[in-house]
Amino acid sequence: MTTSHAIPDNDRPPPVRAAFSAVTWKELAYLLTNLPLAIVGFVYAVVMVSVTGGLSVTAIGIPLLACGLYLSRQMGRLDRARARVLLGVRVDEPTPIPGPKRSGGFFPWLWTSIKDPVGWRTVLYQLIRLPWGVLTFTVALTGLFVLWPVLPYLARLMANADRAMVRGLLSPSDDLERRIAELESDRGVVVDTAAADLRRIERDLHDGAQARLVALAMGLGLAKEKLLEDPEGAAAMVDEAHGEVKLALQELRDLARGIHPAVLTDRGLDAALSSVASRCVVPVKVAVDLPGARPAEAIEGIAYFVVSELLQNVSKHAGPGARGASVEVWRAGARLLIRVSDDGRGGADASGGGSGLAGLAERLGAVDGVLVVDSPAGVGTTVTAELPWRDRG
Repeated sequence: MTTSHAIPDNDRPPPVRAAFSAVTWKELAYLLTNLPLAIVGFVYAVVMVSVTGGLSVTAIGIPLLACGLYLSRQMGRLDRARARVLLGVRVDEPTPIPGPKRSGGFFPWLWTSIKDPVGWRTVLYQLIRLPWGVLTFTVALTGLFVLWPVLPYLARLMANADRAMVRGLLSPSDDLERRIAELESDRGVVVDTAAADLRRIERDLHDGAQARLVALAMGLGLAKEKLLEDPEGAAAMVDEAHGEVKLALQELRDLARGIHPAVLTDRGLDAALSSVASRCVVPVKVAVDLPGARPAEAIEGIAYFVVSELLQNVSKHAGPGARGASVEVWRAGARLLIRVSDDGRGGADASGGGSGLAGLAERLGAVDGVLVVDSPAGVGTTVTAELPWRDRG
């Protein structure tokens, strides 16, 4: 009869684990592939510089150099993708060089391509990577057989050097590159916003005033036919048409106010915001401190629509417990500041995609504005907006 004895937990062998983590294996894969890719890049860079340098005295040398730098850019794109997958390095893509049509012609495009700092830094990266690739390949391959106890530390050290080279030589040129990318993104937001506004205006005209005017024309046509046979019926129809005209005019006035209110043009933000506040479902205090100054028409219009949108949110979401709201507008140096507060239920979130506050933040960002939301649940909401101050005319 055999007797089995349980092994105490503290005497059990440790569970079987991989010798290296997934991150270490990715770093080793990057280091081992450095050499073959470095050879290709080095040969390309040397041939490109030599050939274009020798042909620079001819008519085809300069265009050939521009094409070579363009291909260097594409090789840099592949290197950034490899670093992103294997090293986890996130590097923004440089702004592409505009084509000849957008650059103003062939020769301006050619000059821009030749002095492209991204292409030249990619060439430098390909030239200095060959000796580094030989070193990393040798150490990584030898370490797999001889130095495997310390290989993870060596791999991390060399991979960090590769990360530094990728960030230093393959990233966008400087803050100007990033600023250009931001401006291109903001331009897209402005275009989308303008298109959405045009669709809204078209929809309001088609479904509102246009439909009402069509019905009015039909009603007047019927009244004209009944004018001799049934004068009283015709008079009733004309009276009804008169009411329709008043409603159509009101809808057109509301639509015009939504595009750009006349009171804003004539009397400025103070009067225009007071008019908006009077339509809110809770009492609103308006304080505009802009003594003797008005911002540019575009900034003034954006400020008006920001407050209008925020007060609409107060009417919709503040809840029955809201007792009041306030609107403050003032100038601080080169910025126009707006603060809209209420004592409602709070909980507003500007981070959710598709929300009204998120869309408002995008619109402000398109003109270098900022939107900050402070909305603790049960306390209320305070939204602060900043816009650049631009003088009129």
